[in-house]
Amino acid sequence: MTLPLNGSSSTPAVPAARGRKLFGLDPLRFWLCVLIVMTMSRIHQHFAFLRPLRPALTVTLLVAMYAYLNPKLLSSGSMFRTAPAKVMAALGVMACLSVPTALSIGRAGSFILQDYSKVLILAFLLIAAIRSAKDLYAFAWAMVISAGALSYLSLFVFKVRKGNGDFAARIAGGYTWDANDICLILLVALPFVLLVLENAKPRARALCFVAIIGIGAAIARTVSRGGFLGLISVGLALLFLVRHVALPKRIAAVATVIFGLAAFAPSGYWDQIGTMLHPEDDYNMTSPTGRKAVAQRGLGYMMYNPFTGIGADNFPVAEATISPRMEGWVVGMAGIKQSAAHNSFLQAAAEMGIPGGALFIALVLSGIIIPFQLRSRMPKAWLKGDREQRFLYHMTTYLPVAFIGFAVPGAFLSFAYNDPIYLLSAFNAGLILAIDRKRREGTPGAAPGVVAAPARPAPYRPSVMRGLQAPVLPPRAR
Repeated sequence: MTLPLNGSSSTPAVPAARGRKLFGLDPLRFWLCVLIVMTMSRIHQHFAFLRPLRPALTVTLLVAMYAYLNPKLLSSGSMFRTAPAKVMAALGVMACLSVPTALSIGRAGSFILQDYSKVLILAFLLIAAIRSAKDLYAFAWAMVISAGALSYLSLFVFKVRKGNGDFAARIAGGYTWDANDICLILLVALPFVLLVLENAKPRARALCFVAIIGIGAAIARTVSRGGFLGLISVGLALLFLVRHVALPKRIAAVATVIFGLAAFAPSGYWDQIGTMLHPEDDYNMTSPTGRKAVAQRGLGYMMYNPFTGIGADNFPVAEATISPRMEGWVVGMAGIKQSAAHNSFLQAAAEMGIPGGALFIALVLSGIIIPFQLRSRMPKAWLKGDREQRFLYHMTTYLPVAFIGFAVPGAFLSFAYNDPIYLLSAFNAGLILAIDRKRREGTPGAAPGVVAAPARPAPYRPSVMRGLQAPVLPPRAR
């Protein structure tokens, strides 16, 4: 993996990492890249002998320990300086507050300790590790590798099966990801592939083109209707939001994904997608276990305890305890399906209360709004500046597209506690800090290569995050 940003003459002076570097990265950042690949692609689960070792959790804890023992490798200042970091911390607090009032205290507590804590630890480790555009570029490469690994597994490893009532065979199991989950992961990663494509060297660009085709092919193999809607949303976002790229290039990028999808679409794919045009016949609209009925019950669970919710990871428990479907049920009758929420926003609101749901919505919106506000305050010269300036400018454009890639399919999946949104938010926080650091490199009176840190940066307060602070950029240079 080549990191062309490494040679930028404007790279700020940071403490040198001791020990051998891998792919130009110190051990902390290398293993964080490995963690991103593991958590997004689940490639480590392909090796059965590793599963009992809980490699993702184990590596997360080891990296956290390494970071604690090597503080010079981390960025200076508090990691809670930015709005996304504060919102993620608040979500962690709300998850913990949901435990005492949870329908199943043991389930909520064990889920936070064993699963959700790993997600938050990784997110904050990333924030602490991002010091410059070079670090962001390395982590963007990790997202590209994740997309490539997951596409490979989807095309050549995961088995497909045709379910009852389906028109096409689809991926039947992707380790801990199902077919719909895989679509969300790939849509989140696609903007990072395009971001790296725009900033990489020729050989790396060829790999990115292969990854783009693989993403389209893997999405086709999932036969996911929610994923198809997400793909349309990401495609429109690329066409209308990525304005610094020439329109023919934007159209070519979208067309490449569509080519991969069309070339590898299984028989019956378009018939399956076409069922969205007839919702009156869809089980999601008519069945008591369909998404519409589950959402209606979910709103009831949210009002059951609107302040702290029914408990983290307790939505399925609610389906088997306080659900209206349990009325009249007696022992001996057919069991009640313990459905997931099938909506990340509703899942957060039902399990962590209305405050938790509001925080989760704010986390998603901040990823769309903050980068655009950063870019509006960014000097126009950065678009044609040095490598770091160009990369940071490009990332303010592609990162919101990645958040859109989460938001649309996330409305059909239970992903309130999963890694993608927290990784994206860590990148959002790191982008704020990296831009602020790059801007302050040219502060008058600062020694060459040394960042002049002001006593207290001016607050940056997006309208949806009022009251939370993050560094602010000056008005655009005219």
